[in-house]
Amino acid sequence: MFGNGKDAEKERREKERKKKGRRKYRQARQGVISCWCAAAGFVILAGCIGYSYLTRGAAAGIVGGAAVTAVVVLLYGIRSAVKGFKEREKSYLTCKLGLPANVLVLLVCLAIFMGGLNR
Repeated sequence: MFGNGKDAEKERREKERKKKGRRKYRQARQGVISCWCAAAGFVILAGCIGYSYLTRGAAAGIVGGAAVTAVVVLLYGIRSAVKGFKEREKSYLTCKLGLPANVLVLLVCLAIFMGGLNR
């Protein structure tokens, strides 16, 4: 009679523990978008460098426009990563990978831009 309450409480805790163990966390949607933006920014930047190399610097307008597009995509990727941390009950691995990747590619893009200004 006195032990039934303790057994019920114990069973409830065990059930709750098992329920938490079965829960699978999905990746944050904004974090995945952030990773894709980092990849797209890198591809655009690499394309700009390659095209500029092939034309020996004669395509400044095209390369400049593509570089501005890359900067906009990278800034959107940073914004998406920060928003991804606000999603609840999600895995933040993609946010943790996307944020530094976007910042790194953006810094490389800005370093190339600053190097071009010094010439």
